[in-house]
Amino acid sequence: MKEKRYTFPKDFMWGGATAANQIEGAWNIGGKGMTIEDCLPYREVGVADFTKQFAFSSKDLETALNASPEDNYPKRRGIDFYNHYKEDIRMFAEMGFKVYRMSICWSRIFTNPEDLNPNEEGIAFYEDVFKELKKYNIEPLVTLSHYDPPLDLVLKYRGWYSREAIDLFMKYSKVCFERFGKYVKYWLTFNEVDAMLRHPVTSGGLIEDQFTDVPFEEAIYQAMHHQMIASALAVKLCKEMIPGAQVGCMMTKLCFYPFTCKPEDNLATQQRMRSIYRYVDIQVFGEYPRYLSMEIDKKGYTIKKDAEDDKILKEGTVDFVSFSYYMTSCMAGNTEGLDMAPGNTVNGVKNPYLPSSEWGWQTDPTGLRISLVELYDRYRKPLFIVENGLGARDIVSEDGKVHDPYRIEYLREHVKAMSDAINKDGVDLWGYTWWGCIDLVSESTRQMSKRYGFIYVDMDDYGNGTFNRIKKDSFDYYKQIIESNGEKL
Repeated sequence: MKEKRYTFPKDFMWGGATAANQIEGAWNIGGKGMTIEDCLPYREVGVADFTKQFAFSSKDLETALNASPEDNYPKRRGIDFYNHYKEDIRMFAEMGFKVYRMSICWSRIFTNPEDLNPNEEGIAFYEDVFKELKKYNIEPLVTLSHYDPPLDLVLKYRGWYSREAIDLFMKYSKVCFERFGKYVKYWLTFNEVDAMLRHPVTSGGLIEDQFTDVPFEEAIYQAMHHQMIASALAVKLCKEMIPGAQVGCMMTKLCFYPFTCKPEDNLATQQRMRSIYRYVDIQVFGEYPRYLSMEIDKKGYTIKKDAEDDKILKEGTVDFVSFSYYMTSCMAGNTEGLDMAPGNTVNGVKNPYLPSSEWGWQTDPTGLRISLVELYDRYRKPLFIVENGLGARDIVSEDGKVHDPYRIEYLREHVKAMSDAINKDGVDLWGYTWWGCIDLVSESTRQMSKRYGFIYVDMDDYGNGTFNRIKKDSFDYYKQIIESNGEKL
């Protein structure tokens, strides 16, 4: 029997993805100011309760600000991309990357968000990165805000709860467009914009014990509104300043199945999926969905809006929809007695038909195809998978190599699902960037031992190691996929 042929558009953009706070390091070098990510400590937690990593208080912040160099704050060191970027980009080019999704650290551009003038050392660093990418014809896809609000935004303004955050963000965005527009065509405003509902500290700079004058959930809704306005303004400004620029949104594509065919399980699933889409609905359609407005009203909350806000949202809709996809879970109307599975910052009912990673994430390539169809049918805009990958404990063998057949299998099956979505379902998919194309500090657990990369970085959870880079078997496999445009699997 002839093997099935998988095909992709000739201009399909293959590549990889990282975030500044997880790779750069150099947290206090080159004029960089602190971010909230620099204050998140490493914590030993089990798989089942890893969401405790996101618990963060003012006391934790005080401890971080008084920490000694021996204390373990993994994001402060990252993988030292700051000093290794030329080597890393050369390896990306060797794999054949067409695109590299990265983020800019706001606090490297403005040491403090209130500063009148940007930090030229920070700008020079990113210019060097972009020039290095251009040298290898790798297109940058840049996220303006990826889980690292400046610390002063947290200390002085209570994060995105303050409307003043919008103006500060726009000042930062304008500098990025002015200085990097000649290098960057593709932009994203906020990473996983829906994530503030799950971990408000890293997404919005909101620390719960700072909100004694307003219900914390109401503060989150208000902060989300401010990010929606900032995103719309940034979209409009980018297109004015950079001719031909494409600006997208980015969401966490969580996918849930009904645990059974019980109507209540199906209803619970529908409600959960609706909650995932609500803020991307605003960025695509330029207005609050009725169900979100009703939800806020029924809770007795009031969202403060300026007179021009509705107009701003309408004028700042995105050009494409990008998303992260890792796994699926199930939903049930009543979860009592059911086995719950950890996931990408949320828990769901464990699916008995799917395998799980060591961290409890259930692998489901078919779910990616389902997600692509759902998103394209809902939004009718081009899609971009900007995060997908498998975290695993990789071992350097006696031969000095890293053999990772599990990652190759995960990649192969997800590439097949993408091809089917394009060729069978008519989805307009622009590109695919594997998350953590080089090992990095995990966001959900802040571990190095949870590795995603095609490139191994010699460092452990405590910062011990040489920082040397080693190609894994998956490096050559992904290179083969890119060279054949997805045909050789």
